[in-house]
Amino acid sequence: MKLALVGATGLVGQEMLKVLAERNFPVTELLPVASQKSIGKSISFQGKAYPILSMQDAIDRKPDIALFSAGGGVSLEFAPAFAAVGTTVIDNSSAFRMSPEHKLVVPEVNAHVLSKEDKIIANPNCSTIQMVVALNPLHQKYKIKRVVVSTYQSVTGTGKEAVEQLMAERAGNPPVMVYPHPIDMNVLPHIDVFLENDYTKEEMKMVNETQKIMGDDTIKLTATTVRLPVVGGHSESVNVEFLEEFEIKDIFEILRNTEGVIVEDDVKNNVYPMPLNAHGKDEVFVGRIRRDESQPKSLNLWIVADNLRKGAATNAVQIAEYLLAQKWN
Repeated sequence: MKLALVGATGLVGQEMLKVLAERNFPVTELLPVASQKSIGKSISFQGKAYPILSMQDAIDRKPDIALFSAGGGVSLEFAPAFAAVGTTVIDNSSAFRMSPEHKLVVPEVNAHVLSKEDKIIANPNCSTIQMVVALNPLHQKYKIKRVVVSTYQSVTGTGKEAVEQLMAERAGNPPVMVYPHPIDMNVLPHIDVFLENDYTKEEMKMVNETQKIMGDDTIKLTATTVRLPVVGGHSESVNVEFLEEFEIKDIFEILRNTEGVIVEDDVKNNVYPMPLNAHGKDEVFVGRIRRDESQPKSLNLWIVADNLRKGAATNAVQIAEYLLAQKWN
């Protein structure tokens, strides 16, 4: 198994290396790719040093799988070149997510849509991934009519520079500004760029990606995405209206039996999901499960996951694991 990792020095790339090692993914040769300034340096993986390669060097070696986490522009330019030499690309950027020609995959939800012919597979947005893992089994049972979601997202979703801004502010040092405002001791209702409809690109990603992953464009969804001075995970307050009536005990039962979900809901003992506890874990944590008493057939959930892991690296590696299980690579 020859595996290329494009964006190997970034936050998600580094997390991918951890996840590959932890899950014993059968890498026999690692081809790390990073920016021009990193070429010639090396990356350690499972006790061995691998030199960082140029993009063309990695393409020339015709890897079986390439994990991409280097931004949409890089993916648009180079993912097709990898695919042309027979590599299956799993892309963590937004480049191919809404393309009708490419599959958008969360393995617990819709791995079945993949085929051997899919040479570029899109990894969804981090905030979408954790939400659909929890909502999909409920949709199968009760049919979702509408979702209202507000997110509380970690600075790690922006990247290393955002973490550095937060930590510089916290230490009282002059920060290099990544955000338009201070982030420490603050909350920014602004993730990605604002669009003509006054929603942000992140908010519309959640709308469009949810419908595509769950294979149902009748699901109505509205989102407000918010950046918090948190390192370690994204949290979401999710209100769901179903077409069918439900019992709360059945909601608990379904979620407890859902692959990749851990229910943390014991409010008498102050047990509920928090990014502090989700950090470094692969599961999606769900709690504060309660009926919405303001309207019928409606439910409130609090959903938390490590955005660098299940929201990015782990989901990509799980897709690669699925490909291996099908013996396509």
